[in-house]
Amino acid sequence: MGPYVDSVGYDHDLPSHSDVVIIGGGIIGVSAALELARRGISVTLCEKGYVAGEQSSRNWGWCRQAGRDEREMPLITESLRLWRNMEAFVDADVGFAQCGTTYVGDGEKDRADFENWLAMAQPYETGARMVSGDEFERLMKAPPQGRFALHVPTDGRAEPQKAAPAIARAAIKAGATILSPCAVRVIEQSAGQVSGVVTERGRIRCNAVIVAAGAWSSLICSSLGFSLPQMTVRGSVLRTSRVENGPESCTWIGQLGFRKRHDGGYTIADGATFPTPIGPESFKFLRQFTPMLRQEWRGAKPYLSWDGLGAFFQRSPAPDRPSIFEQVRTLDPRPDMALLNRSLRTMAKIYPQFEAAQITQAWAGLIDVAPDAIPYIGQLPSTPGVTLATGFSGHGFGIGPAAGGLAARIAVGDASEAGVASMRLTRFNDGSPIILGTGP
Repeated sequence: MGPYVDSVGYDHDLPSHSDVVIIGGGIIGVSAALELARRGISVTLCEKGYVAGEQSSRNWGWCRQAGRDEREMPLITESLRLWRNMEAFVDADVGFAQCGTTYVGDGEKDRADFENWLAMAQPYETGARMVSGDEFERLMKAPPQGRFALHVPTDGRAEPQKAAPAIARAAIKAGATILSPCAVRVIEQSAGQVSGVVTERGRIRCNAVIVAAGAWSSLICSSLGFSLPQMTVRGSVLRTSRVENGPESCTWIGQLGFRKRHDGGYTIADGATFPTPIGPESFKFLRQFTPMLRQEWRGAKPYLSWDGLGAFFQRSPAPDRPSIFEQVRTLDPRPDMALLNRSLRTMAKIYPQFEAAQITQAWAGLIDVAPDAIPYIGQLPSTPGVTLATGFSGHGFGIGPAAGGLAARIAVGDASEAGVASMRLTRFNDGSPIILGTGP
């Protein structure tokens, strides 16, 4: 069972018309809704389950520049500006704290990677630096033992179970309509242009649609005649009871990722093991994902499972019958407890104060991954009027506010896709080389 998520207070009346309909109530979708509502554009968000029910409440809560690929840097720096002001912006606590991010290294390859990243990130004024010796010990609250770290003090953390619901409530206050549960069955077209959507509650006429549906996005694109390479990875996460005198920075050390929570506990996960559900569609995009699988083969753990997405043999979507989106309201895979218990034991070896920590909850989520680990943001070539924002590959929570705002502006013609050409949807279909993103 997933983590508890703050309530939103949904609308009940289905509008007959909306300028923009958003499919998906994760961090990207609600950020897009808020952007549009504050601009005075009528917007309806349709969520098949509940806001932040899937990966937007199940992630680590990092808001980081550290380790980001250069293609994501403009969006994450803008997102961090938004995160720092989010509490005032949405008039709610989202648990944001500027705690910094720290990547620990212990060899020449790590040192070279960190130095290359520092050179790339220098124009973005992140404040990043290498730390070692006494500074490492003060930061990490652990002896360096020959290790060093890349530290980005301007990074932060937020609470996933609070953030997207708070943004959703702010969007409603600004004039957005948010419907839940309300699955979109079909995106309708007229004269080659989007003309509306048919939901389980009825039809909404609209001029534009934003698909921000996470792991479901490839399935939606397929129904529109566009093949979107996408893979899902199961991420397991635990949270602990309160721990005193633990490290403050979001930290990656070896296979372990952890961060302090707003309640004094910690979120901990194995960041280098990637259980991947294998189903009938898995082989469709094997060519595009081969470079990533070659690089990450040590951490890949394929397993046979439908994980809620097994209805790829379903009949073509139709407006007058229930869809897979109504059959599976929320993707809720089982966490890998053996992996999580191992992660907590590893944490206790580094920090003895965690020996008495209890696992107060554990959950898993399905992360939507693109072949190069870089998001898709742009217009769907097969269907004018549809904008896609997905494939964030586990990086989406921190980058979400700016990415959602960008998708909203593209959808209404107020932003060009030229600035995010590296995130174009067709990059795996036009012969371009696959350049893998950097960082976890």
